[in-house]
Amino acid sequence: MILYDPALTMRFQDYGIMLPIAPDRGDRTLRFLDQGYFPGTRGKTLPYPGPVFSITDALTLLKDWTVVTRRDLERAHRGEYIAGLYGDGAGPRSSRSAVLERALLETYELIDDQGRPRRYEPERAVKPLTDLFGLILAQVTGTYIACRLALADGPGFCYYLGGGTHHARYDRGSGFCLINDAAVAAFKVLSDGPRAFPRRGERGIRLIWIIDLDAHKGDGTAELVHFARDRGFLASPAANPVAPGEEGAGGAPRVLTLSIHMARGWPLDPESLAKAEPGRAPLVPSDVDIGIDEGDEAEYSPRLAAGMGELERISGEPPDLIIVVDGADPYEHDSLPSTIPLKLSLEQCLERDNLVYRYAVDRGIPSAWIMAGGYGDRAWEPAGHFLRGLR
Repeated sequence: MILYDPALTMRFQDYGIMLPIAPDRGDRTLRFLDQGYFPGTRGKTLPYPGPVFSITDALTLLKDWTVVTRRDLERAHRGEYIAGLYGDGAGPRSSRSAVLERALLETYELIDDQGRPRRYEPERAVKPLTDLFGLILAQVTGTYIACRLALADGPGFCYYLGGGTHHARYDRGSGFCLINDAAVAAFKVLSDGPRAFPRRGERGIRLIWIIDLDAHKGDGTAELVHFARDRGFLASPAANPVAPGEEGAGGAPRVLTLSIHMARGWPLDPESLAKAEPGRAPLVPSDVDIGIDEGDEAEYSPRLAAGMGELERISGEPPDLIIVVDGADPYEHDSLPSTIPLKLSLEQCLERDNLVYRYAVDRGIPSAWIMAGGYGDRAWEPAGHFLRGLR
């Protein structure tokens, strides 16, 4: 199934942000899948991969009006960081709002080191910059709902035409990402308990893989998972699986991360690495990191397959859910300058996605996919062709 809500489309130019992010990427994907689709279609069923749900429709289907809350954000991110975004603290409202505005300016790289505007034209904005926060929170809820839909009916599949803010770190935004939706959603699913997933039995959800296919390393996700292990919320990756009813069955769950990305592109470029703090992103490794050098695109899928094999070895058991950060920015027609070192053809993008999809389907593992990075007028093409080819 597909999860898409036109109301959550981020039209960055409305806020004066001049990034090459096409606002109609999800809509164009659906138009490609079915020429009869139009924005606002509810309950539309496509030949493949099935029905299209809005966030509201999905919540009704799940009979659960729980959305991502502030507590859920704090489970992944530093509490003080989240408090600042919500405008907590003493002082006038204007000064509290300034904290959120500053975080957005830095996250979307709208000011340079001297504080001068960059890719930012506030005089052209028709909405306050801080209004973005509500949309961001709604998009995080979308990623969580995609996970719930994938888990709702056995080994399901849900593709969310949104999300993918994998660079957000423990206590700050980064790389156009204010809140890390993959980590927040994974941690919330693990915290929901067995009652939320009756089909999973008493064991509930105990192991999640996050497979990141974006051109840029999933550095924020790696940091958040690492810090959650340090806090004891997550078990170490080497923790032995425990069967229900055995001693230790109530212990901490596990999240394992795989990132396949440009070997030397941002955030692994020399300038970013020179500024990096020890023990912080991007220096925190994923459980499996696969760097692809420029010109080695033919090795992408074989190395991804080997990486999933390594996740198997580390896990010792199949995951209960796979979250796929399905970035389109490795595509050779991506328009973001920082993705130039990785140029997958459309056929290679489809090979990549089908490799992960078949892995999950053949093993009966639910998978939730989020759209993630992709820039320019052709950014919809990899997801569109992938979804159209599903059988």
